[in-house]
Amino acid sequence: MRDVFDAIFYVLRSGCPWRMLPGDFPPWSTVNYHFRRFRLSGLWHRAFAMLRAAERKRVGKYPGASTAILDSQSMKTTEEGARPNGYDTHKNVKGRKRHLLVDTLGLPLSIYVTPADVQDRAGARFLHVGLGPLVPRLKKIWADGAYSGKELAKWCEEQGGWELEVVERDKEAPRALRFCQSDGL
Repeated sequence: MRDVFDAIFYVLRSGCPWRMLPGDFPPWSTVNYHFRRFRLSGLWHRAFAMLRAAERKRVGKYPGASTAILDSQSMKTTEEGARPNGYDTHKNVKGRKRHLLVDTLGLPLSIYVTPADVQDRAGARFLHVGLGPLVPRLKKIWADGAYSGKELAKWCEEQGGWELEVVERDKEAPRALRFCQSDGL
């Protein structure tokens, strides 16, 4: 099994296709089978949740997050991308958008990828669906102005009892600090 895990991590790190695994790993079909089995059983999620809780305890925080930060990032992709791409007119980017919910240490709680033309408020809904049981202590979510509006705040309250607080950018802060504040750093 150690060789299977090494092969899985090799694919995830390098981005190579399963079928192009180097010959010193087990056959690609075996590695892919175990990866899918672990994913469908929830093993990856449980392992990541345990690692996140251990890191939070290590730095003196309660293992379960009660506050989170919501943001998205558009990134360029190649023309031959496997998933549908979109065009984010605000960022002038053709590609995909990753929506992230992280705790106050920056450790991911939820990740969802959409075409870049999906609005942040719509992506936030995809990100939060089914999140309640996985992060039971979560009460407050900070977000930037892209998530403003009473409809999303109401939806968050109904879905998980989360208070969505839109944090406005400080116009007086230096540019570098404004960037960090908008990314929740």
